[in-house]
Amino acid sequence: MKTRINLFEVEPNGYKAMLSLEKYLATTSITKTHAELIKIRASQINGCAFCLDMHTKDARKNGETEQRIYTVSAWRDTPFFTPEEQALLALTEEVTLIANHVKDETFSNAVALLGEKYVSEVIMLIITINGWNRIAITTGMMPK
Repeated sequence: MKTRINLFEVEPNGYKAMLSLEKYLATTSITKTHAELIKIRASQINGCAFCLDMHTKDARKNGETEQRIYTVSAWRDTPFFTPEEQALLALTEEVTLIANHVKDETFSNAVALLGEKYVSEVIMLIITINGWNRIAITTGMMPK
């Protein structure tokens, strides 16, 4: 696949609006570890090679282990993720696959472990990475 369109060049205001979400997310209390796990998992589900390439590299730069990066897609079957991370990954999966809805149990567990404020910030992160995935896939953005 080759790049179909450069959205930043053709629709800079829309692209800048997405970047504004990123600026907001940088002000939240979401840890870098949590942010990259969420971005990796959503990008795996959506099949976004560009974002997977970017966020696995970012995770490594932030000290994430190869073992955890390789097993994010199978997080339920490993002992490598904390209860908080498991709650975030479950929420990420359900928000990303929104047609199946977010279960009350998944949401309540995340709030119980992380609090309403943190979960609210995480929801915005999940929505944002899903937006970026859709932009990258639709426009044919390629990893470098």
